[in-house]
Amino acid sequence: MKGKFNTFEGCEGVGKSRQIRLLEEYLKDNGIKYYLTREPGGTAISEQIRSVILDGNNAEMTDECEALLYAAARVQLIKQEIEPRLKNGELVFCDRYVDSSLAYQGKARGLGYEFVKRINSYAFKNAMPDLTVFLNLSPKDAFLRKGGVDGTDRLELSGAAFHDKVYEGYLELAKTYRDRFAVIDASGTKEQTHAKIIAALKAKGII
Repeated sequence: MKGKFNTFEGCEGVGKSRQIRLLEEYLKDNGIKYYLTREPGGTAISEQIRSVILDGNNAEMTDECEALLYAAARVQLIKQEIEPRLKNGELVFCDRYVDSSLAYQGKARGLGYEFVKRINSYAFKNAMPDLTVFLNLSPKDAFLRKGGVDGTDRLELSGAAFHDKVYEGYLELAKTYRDRFAVIDASGTKEQTHAKIIAALKAKGII
């Protein structure tokens, strides 16, 4: 029996971490077993790659290097954790996944979707999500709610135009992959957004 693989996506500051915490509380309260991981990260090797990617001192990192580092961290996570758990029938949630690379590197960095798909071919062939929860909130509104930019995060420091492009990329992906994307209006309260996420998971037969 194959497990269910689900991912969370959204622009910086959209409230993903908060919503994932609320989901964990719901799953625990209802006795639903699950495994939660994140990208980049989730394994010792992938976490080391994460620290390099997000280090604000690495301003000279090329766009291609950034995309390849994400792909490297991803395939390690897939083979070490995600695939074995799905084969074991587990319910898996991941904070960000390949759609982040498509939106951030493919669209906003201008590398193109096809380049990102090529270097992430293993993910596309072997471990695509059953459901992708996209928290839909513009970068402007997200940063206002978040309280500004994190000065130590290299990606958050990329500028407003970059983050607008990321958002455009996500909206395009939601149309392209409409069968697996659940677009959640994240402009309301955290409780309202949480309720919408639970409803989407139930509608897809995930929980």
